Amino acid sequence: MVTLEDLGWDDGWAAALPEGARAARVLRAERGAYVVLSAAGEEVVTATGAADATTGDWLALHDTPDGTRASLLPRRTSVRRAQASGRSAEQLLAANVDLVGLVVSLATAPDLGRLERLVALAWESGAQPLVILTKADLARDAELMASDVAGAAPGVDVLVLSAVSGEGLDALRARLTPGSTLVLLGQSGVGKSTLVNALAGAERVAVSDVGVTGKGRHTTTSRELVPLDGGAVLLDTPGMRGIGLVDADDGLERTFPEIEALTEECRFSDCAHLTEPGCAILAAVEDGSIPVRRVESWRKLGRELAWMARRTDSRLAAEERARWKSIHAEVRRSGRTRP
Repeated sequence: MVTLEDLGWDDGWAAALPEGARAARVLRAERGAYVVLSAAGEEVVTATGAADATTGDWLALHDTPDGTRASLLPRRTSVRRAQASGRSAEQLLAANVDLVGLVVSLATAPDLGRLERLVALAWESGAQPLVILTKADLARDAELMASDVAGAAPGVDVLVLSAVSGEGLDALRARLTPGSTLVLLGQSGVGKSTLVNALAGAERVAVSDVGVTGKGRHTTTSRELVPLDGGAVLLDTPGMRGIGLVDADDGLERTFPEIEALTEECRFSDCAHLTEPGCAILAAVEDGSIPVRRVESWRKLGRELAWMARRTDSRLAAEERARWKSIHAEVRRSGRTRP
């Protein structure tokens, strides 16, 4: 039987639990409700009181004569991306994870720019990123490809594995300590579901074939916690097409540490790192110490974050104006005068 401790419950969570409440972790979200695991086993609770919860969240369950009410415990980590619509609003992907597994297939050449986006998103979550290169059995030179990937993810461990042959699985299992949670992020077809089944030792999720283009279908349709033997937990997610970043300045700095360090060496403090004389970044590109591809990726993500920040400011200002407009309208309707 899976215990709360197997799901990551510890003294820190216990200290945050309100008196008289029961603890439960969200296994998956459904329409208007959550499937959770508590000491009593699996339960279904309504989203009332915890409407913003997501898979991986810890809830406090309050039993009342009218039913069970849920409230959200403070998160330790949260994986977020910009909504697919391109609005400045965020989409919460997972909560309270320890490792963010960035799954990339070696069946085709890895998209390093996309990987850098994922790394920035992972660092910003507060959890530890981990690059997982799958389908090594289909790669002509897996180690060379892994070397290129490592260059795009400094400070992040890179594991090469094959769920078919079993190569590298033990190295990944060694990272899954009791009570830890690993979320898997990546495109459809990279082998997330196959990896979940290999680690779980059973067909926990459906697997679909991938065509010759390397593009897969969305085998996983919802985010779900999968407890593993040994006390760790996997959080499988649907394939991600878009990876928009929101408020990820720290993630950007940690993804491109060698470039961020050079910004302090430029001749001018307001250097735009484009054509200015004395730019340390341009000098590094010229002498070959930093690939131009990586600098262009850093610039692109920086521009995106700046644009999203402006959109967020505009959205918040519009929401504040709407709030005050509503207040003034209510005052006029009530006939009261403002103090």
